[in-house]
Amino acid sequence: MPVDLHPRLLRGFVAVAETLHFGQAAAALHQAQQALSRDIRTLERLLGRELFARTTRSVVLTAAGERLVPQARRLLALQAEMLAPVTDRTLLLDLNSAVTGEDLTVERLLAAVRAADPELQLMARYHGGLAAGAREVLAERVDVSFGWFDGLPAALREQLVRHPIRLEPVALLLPERHLLAGRAAIRLADLAGHPVDVCAGNPATSEWTAFGERLLAAHGLTAAPPLPPPVGVVETGRYLARHGAPMLTTLGGPQIPGVVTRPLVEPVPVTLVSLVRRPGPPPDGVPLLLAEAAELGRREGWLTPPPAAWLAPEDAAAVNGAARPTA
Repeated sequence: MPVDLHPRLLRGFVAVAETLHFGQAAAALHQAQQALSRDIRTLERLLGRELFARTTRSVVLTAAGERLVPQARRLLALQAEMLAPVTDRTLLLDLNSAVTGEDLTVERLLAAVRAADPELQLMARYHGGLAAGAREVLAERVDVSFGWFDGLPAALREQLVRHPIRLEPVALLLPERHLLAGRAAIRLADLAGHPVDVCAGNPATSEWTAFGERLLAAHGLTAAPPLPPPVGVVETGRYLARHGAPMLTTLGGPQIPGVVTRPLVEPVPVTLVSLVRRPGPPPDGVPLLLAEAAELGRREGWLTPPPAAWLAPEDAAAVNGAARPTA
């Protein structure tokens, strides 16, 4: 006949087994010592074996008691798991326009996380860039954002933790009628006389503008004047057709009607995409994000610069210290 075993009896047994002292165990359980002794006797009677050898001076586990300890702990852990409140595991991510696209880092990473933990809900928000996303992180409206960390103002960087994720090759979006659109790749030197749009009119992506200005200045090139930014694929196509200047982007983004994407070479400029979060214990899901990023990075060399690459000095330093999160 099944034995009706109350978890209280197992909790009392484990407490005595850990202290080998009925008085100390009773105090830890906020229970009278007499009641605890009665529970141990009840448990021994139900199991049909003695669990402790008692004298006036000592309490020692019997062989049966030794065997029961791990079993009792497992049963109590299972009970705690069953009674734990069901929580909605949700991670809020800012996926800014500078780093989104199905072949880009963030989309690759989220696909890997969803496959590894289908129960974790990844909810995306779009604030236009890390300059906007970082403020949302600090305001606790999102958990993480992504982008070029070193383009943020120092006052923001000091309040955040950065995890380098991947070096992404930089490219250009060009209207199909542009003089350079027919080339398979565009040398940086060939941009002389062709001002490049670095989204200078968009304060939400000011970190991307800072990266673009750094890249162009390092190679003696010119940025196009700031203009009100387009929003969405269709508007970006119209914007490029209307204004004509090539726009700085990264490889792997969405296809835009009437627009071609061309990689930059000689050298190959790369930008460091980082995961950015608040200090302190990371939210649920962030450790898995970082683990999947590390695995993808190991397999595909995400933090290894391509041959003949150009990195901003800050990116080179961050990649060299990528094992250490930077606050």
